Amino acid sequence: MNHSLNSVNRILVAFCAVALASAFFTPLWQILMWAPQYPEGLEMKIWINNLTGNVKIISALNHYIGMRTIEVSMFPEFKYMIYIVGVIISIGLITALINKRWTLLMFFISLGAAGLGALIDFYMWGYDYGHNLNPDAPIKVPGMTYQPPLIGTKQLLNFTAFSGPDIGGWIFIAVAWIIFFVFIAEQFFLKPK
Repeated sequence: MNHSLNSVNRILVAFCAVALASAFFTPLWQILMWAPQYPEGLEMKIWINNLTGNVKIISALNHYIGMRTIEVSMFPEFKYMIYIVGVIISIGLITALINKRWTLLMFFISLGAAGLGALIDFYMWGYDYGHNLNPDAPIKVPGMTYQPPLIGTKQLLNFTAFSGPDIGGWIFIAVAWIIFFVFIAEQFFLKPK
């Protein structure tokens, strides 16, 4: 694990680390919704520290079934996500600079931990948001909860909701896979230097 990286892989690691900076400029996640009254669809884009899209319309619709208003302030994660991404980028750049396989493993672990942590956090938020409804809501369907899908599509009353990665999220996923394959290549197929 203390061996140097192949020169091509070292460049690839540096490129991947820099590519993660896209998280500061592109949305990471998206929630899309369609219904007969909204055939063009509604969207909510989740950025590293903001929400954009049809957030006000979605919040107004959700109010009828007892969900809380969606606001940036309900996501404390927005206050520290920029630092988490910054640390991951730094680990990637340090990996390219130090040029050791053990730092490559640290880079991969940090990517995996951040991705898993984000999914768990989003699931927990969605569960709370979709289950803790206002009992005085104008529309009540006994036994119905409105947890948005973690990944994929789900029918919520007359709305079809989709949740999945957006541009920044796909870049994170691609980087994680590239680093995984680089690690496998370094560990099992390339001779130590």
